[in-house]
Amino acid sequence: MMAAMSLPSRLLLGPGPSNVHPRVLRAQAQPLLGHLDPVFLGILDEVQAALRDLFGTANPMTLPLSGTGSAGMEAAFVNLVEPGDAVLVGVAGVFGERMCEVAARCGARVERVATEPGTILRDDAMAEAIRRVRPRVVAFVHAETSTGVRQPVESIANAAREVDAFVLLDCVTSLAGLPLAIDAWGIDAVYSGTQKCLSCPPGLSPASFSPRVLERVRARRHPVQSWYLDLGLLGGYVGSERRYHHTAPISAILGLAEALRLVAAEGMEARAERHRVVAAALLEGLAPFGFEPLVEEAHRLPMLSALRLPERIEAAGEAGLRRQLLEKYGIEVGGGLGPLAGRIWRIGLMGENARLANVERLLCALRRELG
Repeated sequence: MMAAMSLPSRLLLGPGPSNVHPRVLRAQAQPLLGHLDPVFLGILDEVQAALRDLFGTANPMTLPLSGTGSAGMEAAFVNLVEPGDAVLVGVAGVFGERMCEVAARCGARVERVATEPGTILRDDAMAEAIRRVRPRVVAFVHAETSTGVRQPVESIANAAREVDAFVLLDCVTSLAGLPLAIDAWGIDAVYSGTQKCLSCPPGLSPASFSPRVLERVRARRHPVQSWYLDLGLLGGYVGSERRYHHTAPISAILGLAEALRLVAAEGMEARAERHRVVAAALLEGLAPFGFEPLVEEAHRLPMLSALRLPERIEAAGEAGLRRQLLEKYGIEVGGGLGPLAGRIWRIGLMGENARLANVERLLCALRRELG
């Protein structure tokens, strides 16, 4: 017989997941409803409306996809891309690289514009490549989780629209932490995740698709390669027809509904300011230890700080200190990915974790370990 679970309590200050608000946990423990129950469908409507507000869009096809943020990425590509289509990807980190991989698996001819980790994609480089390639899709990341970079959006989106390309944007780390204006920016497909600034458990990918995308799906020469993520089929369930497609993750959506109520009660402007203030306190507190921001100030994410390691920590092997923080203090911080592995820490202060008390708890632990 399996023993009853007794899990340790952690302060999750890595790149995700973040800690979950008690109200969200209680919402997920509500009695289970059927996925076609009128009460549940009413909650799903509420979730869709709240996501439209957060994304800054009027798109009817705005929904919580069943799957993590990577499922949202996959959904965007498999619906927009057919074999042989040209796709231009701006690569500013690991998740731009993942976009290239997903697009290639759809049969796309992938062109990439890359930049050094910790720097933004240059508008002129992206615009030149867009004019040269004239791609079906231009894809890039708004909040690059691997580097802590906040990418300016509008100039790249404008250049894409000039050649009638679809614009695909990854907002996994920015949704509910930064104000978004998807319609004003001219974005066709956007996706996120629930486990970052929304402070829900992982498992859903909030996403939104413009009417232009849905027209593209209807005009495809080949069926969408993923039955599960086919927007034409999903639209029958989340729209007015309520046709069965798959069994929605009921409890996860109940939790998301409560998280969205918390966001609305705080207000997005106040929420964004809270993330900014707490990020500034983190950088100020870490400076005496020798941590330095990887990203220049104008392009830093407030909810995820990428920090160059002090020489003594890098030389000793940073993983040992992270393990000490986890095992002795119950604090998780993230290491670097890809070319930044062993060179940076990624400290997330996302959603419910963007609190000054959490910054002080981390600083106290570091004072004890580093003196």
